[in-house]
Amino acid sequence: MVTSHSLRTMMVDTQVRPSDVTKFPIIKAMLDTPREAFVPNAQTSVAYMDAPIPLGSGRELMEARTLAKMLDALDIQVTDEVLIVGGGLGYSAAILAQMAQSVVMVEEDEAMVHDAEAALTSVEADNAVVLAGPLAEGAAKAGPFDVIMIDGAIETLPTALPAQLREGGRIAAIFQKGALGEVRVGQVVDGHLAWRFAFNASAPVLPGFAANREFQL
Repeated sequence: MVTSHSLRTMMVDTQVRPSDVTKFPIIKAMLDTPREAFVPNAQTSVAYMDAPIPLGSGRELMEARTLAKMLDALDIQVTDEVLIVGGGLGYSAAILAQMAQSVVMVEEDEAMVHDAEAALTSVEADNAVVLAGPLAEGAAKAGPFDVIMIDGAIETLPTALPAQLREGGRIAAIFQKGALGEVRVGQVVDGHLAWRFAFNASAPVLPGFAANREFQL
C-alpha cells in the first residue's frame, strides 16, 4: 500500500531535490505536510502529481517544485513574519508555518478561507492565521512583514503590498505575461524595492492583479 508519507518522499525526491532545492527546512516541511489535506476532495488522488492542481474558481495549487524554489529564493528565516497573498486552501501557509515565526494568509474566497482554516488546524499550524479580504490589499493591520509571498501570478503589483514590508524585507511573485511567466524576488533596500529574476514559472493571475485592458477600436 502506498502511504501518504511515501508519496511525499517521492515528491521531494523527484520534483524538489532535482530542482536544486536542498535547504533542510524546505525539505523537512514538505516531507511533514500532508498535501492531500490542502486540495479539494475530488483531487486528493492526484495531490502529489507534478502539475498544478485545480482548486476551483480558476485557482490552482502550484507545483511543489515551484513553491520550493520560491521559498528557496526568499531565504526564509525562523524569525520571519510572513504574509501569504492568496494561498488557496492553505498548503503554502502550512509549509511556511514550519519555517517562519508566524504566517498571515489573506484569501478573498470565503469557501477557501473556511477550508484553509480547517486544514491548517488539522496539521496543528498554530502560528498561521487566515484573514478574509481583497488579495491586492494584503494585511496592513497585521504588518509590517519580513516576507511577502504572492501565491499565484500577477500582471501588476499594487503599491499597497510592498508598503507592508520592513526594511530588508523580501517579496516574491510570478510575473505573468501571456503564456510566459517568471518568478522575481524583490528586497527593500534603503526604502526602495529592488527586483531580481529568480526562475521561470507560470500560474493563473490572481483576482485583483490583472493589468488594465484599455479599450481599443
